[in-house]
Amino acid sequence: MTNGNIILCGFMGCGKTSVGRRAAKLMGRKFCDLDQYIEEREGMSVKEIFAQYGEEGFREREARAVREVAFRRGLVVASGGGTVLRADNVEAFHRKGGVVVYLDAPLAALQERLKRDKRRPLLQVPDRRRVICELHAQRAPLYQAAADVTVDAGAPPLAVAKRVAAACRAWKGPEEGK
Repeated sequence: MTNGNIILCGFMGCGKTSVGRRAAKLMGRKFCDLDQYIEEREGMSVKEIFAQYGEEGFREREARAVREVAFRRGLVVASGGGTVLRADNVEAFHRKGGVVVYLDAPLAALQERLKRDKRRPLLQVPDRRRVICELHAQRAPLYQAAADVTVDAGAPPLAVAKRVAAACRAWKGPEEGK
């Protein structure tokens, strides 16, 4: 088991927040939703940040938030769907002993979960299914590369949270072999 934070990564809609809350409770840790942390820090919603500063402006704010959160201990962190797109974010989490857990949900489940989403700026387009497929194809290899552990997220949140807790208990760390 890690003494560092547990960072949940994965595509939007995979359950990072709902699983993260439950996993934190199961593991006796505090929960931190990175997007919510950014909103509180910036005094505006993710949607407003995207509208005012664009995706790059959001990613800069996200990178600052990652560095701040990485210094804290005993957290389960729900990262944003694009957090691991920047290698320096992954490195910041790992440098402080964090374990990155990829919540791998089937594309069909993600399509279903996201079909009526009104919050995520990248999905507010006419052909949402196509955008989800394209983004998923681009991002899935990055999630896999960033992950220390991969957990099947194609189940209800509590079941996935139990999988996360078990995987983190079993994780030995890079020095002992993942």
